[in-house]
Amino acid sequence: MNKNTLPTNRKTSEILWLLGFACLFFSCEKAEENALAQEKRSRVQDYIRPIPGEDEEIAEDQIKLGEVLIAYSDCYDCHTRENRAKGPSFQDISKRYPIRQVYIDLLARKVISGGTGSWGYPIMNPHPNVTFEDAQTMVTFILSLKHQKN
Repeated sequence: MNKNTLPTNRKTSEILWLLGFACLFFSCEKAEENALAQEKRSRVQDYIRPIPGEDEEIAEDQIKLGEVLIAYSDCYDCHTRENRAKGPSFQDISKRYPIRQVYIDLLARKVISGGTGSWGYPIMNPHPNVTFEDAQTMVTFILSLKHQKN
């Protein structure tokens, strides 16, 4: 018998052992991928922490005016529309807060006075030169983004 050849039953058992190991390896890898995906979804959910509540109607002209006011402000220095930058994205902000006057007023005050802690460690600089009405209009635009497709 040649040294390099194994009896058929030993070859078969080695192949079956390798196949079993491969199946176990890939199933563990898939389970790990699923666990990582679940952890990522959980982190995103924790980051956004949505506040429950029904949305109120907002006027289309308010939304458009808010978009213009933001375009001429320094908001895009720290925020983007869809992705986290120095601060949260406008999309993430819109996912957290219902479109209700109480949250529009709260966030308008936050735009004017600045703050920290709502989205982790970033610090929002105060904007004391922005009027309360303009800040409300800007926030209205931001919150309206939850109804727009990415």
